[in-house]
Amino acid sequence: MAAYAPARYIDLHALQPIPASLLNRGEDDDPKTMLLGGAVRAMVSSQAWKRAMRMMMEEDLDEHAARTRMLPLRVADALRADGWPEELAAFTGAQIARSASREGLKTEEDQGGITSALLYLPRSILTELVELCQEHRSDLEEARAEAAAAADRPAPKGRNQKTPTVPAVLPTRTVAALIKRRTATINLFGRMLAEIPDAHVDGAVQVAHAFTVHQSDAQPDYFTAVEDWGDPHGAGSAHLQTAFFTTGVLYRYATVNLTELTRNTGDHDQALRLLTLFAETFIESLPQAKKTSTAPHTLPHLVHYAVRDRRPVSYAAAFEQPVRHAPGGGHTLPAVAALSRHAAAINRLLGERRRIAHGYASFQETPVDDLGTLHPSYEDLTEALTQAAALPSPAPAVV
Repeated sequence: MAAYAPARYIDLHALQPIPASLLNRGEDDDPKTMLLGGAVRAMVSSQAWKRAMRMMMEEDLDEHAARTRMLPLRVADALRADGWPEELAAFTGAQIARSASREGLKTEEDQGGITSALLYLPRSILTELVELCQEHRSDLEEARAEAAAAADRPAPKGRNQKTPTVPAVLPTRTVAALIKRRTATINLFGRMLAEIPDAHVDGAVQVAHAFTVHQSDAQPDYFTAVEDWGDPHGAGSAHLQTAFFTTGVLYRYATVNLTELTRNTGDHDQALRLLTLFAETFIESLPQAKKTSTAPHTLPHLVHYAVRDRRPVSYAAAFEQPVRHAPGGGHTLPAVAALSRHAAAINRLLGERRRIAHGYASFQETPVDDLGTLHPSYEDLTEALTQAAALPSPAPAVV
C-alpha cells in the first residue's frame, strides 16, 4: 500500500498600500466595500485580481485562454470571413454547440445561439474548429439543406409545428476533445463545465477578496472636463461628475494546492514552474480598472509565504479588528505588526510539524518577527518558496 502523502499548500500573504484608486466597482459603479469587525473596508474581489493574474501569466507564457459564451458565433464569423454563405456559416457555428456532446451544449437562441454556460478554453481552438468545419463542409451543406427542407414542410393536421431536431454533423469526440483542452491557467484556476464529460478541472489556486486592514470609506472626487473648442467668452465645462475612490493598505491572500496542480498538469516539474510564475504574478499584478486616471501602480510592502501540509492557513483574522494608524500617520507599519503577532499565534497553536518552511521579503529594513527567513528580494522569495514546496513531507509520528 502506498504511503499517505498529505496535500501540499503554499500560502501567500501580502500587505500592499494603494493610493487613490478604483480597482473594482460594484453594480452601482462605486468602489466595492465589505463590513468586517464593525468597520467598512475597501475591497477588491478575488475575481478581479484573478483576472489580472491570469492575463499577466498568459502574456508571459504566450498561451492564451478565453472565457466565453460566444464560441458558436465566433466560428460562424471566421467562416464568413473565409467566404462561406451566411446561412451555412450560421448553421455550422450552431453545430459546434450541437456536436460537442451527445445532447449538445445548451444555447440561448434569443441571443443568437450563444452557449448557456460560460466556456473556458484555449483561444487556439478557434482555428482548429474552423479547420474541422472546412474538412466536413460537404456534410454540413447537406445537413443544412435537409434542415431547411424539414423546416418548410407543413405540420401534420392536429399537431403543432415544432422546430425539427438537428442531428450532430461534426465528429463529437473531436469537438469535445478540443473544448476539453487545457492551458496552464486552466490547470491553475480550474474549469466548471458539466455538459461535457471529463471537461471539469478542479482549481489548484484559491484567491481571497483583498480588503483594507483599516476602515476605508469611499471618498468623493468632483471633476470637470474642459471644452477646448468652446465659446472664448463663455465659462463652464463640457462635462462634470463626482466619482468615488478608496485608499488604504490591502491584505491579500492566495494559496496554491501543489498536489492538485501536479495532478492537473501530470508533471511535478511543470507544476513547480507554474507555482513560481503564479507567485511572481501574485506579487506584481494589479487590476487595471481606472488606471489612466489613478495610476495606482504600487508593489506590496511585504510578502510572506508559508509552505504547509494538509491545509492552508489565511491570516485574515489578524485584521478583524481594524488597525489604527501610527502616531505619526500611516497604517503600513501597524499592519506589519498585526500580521507578525497573528503569525506568532498561529505558529504557537499549530506548531511546526506541518509547516515545511516560511519566509518573507519587505521594503522594511528592520527584521519582522515570526515570519520566517528574510529574503533580500521578491525574486529570491519566489525561488525559495518553490524549493521548499518541492521538499518531501516529514514522516508521520509513530504512535
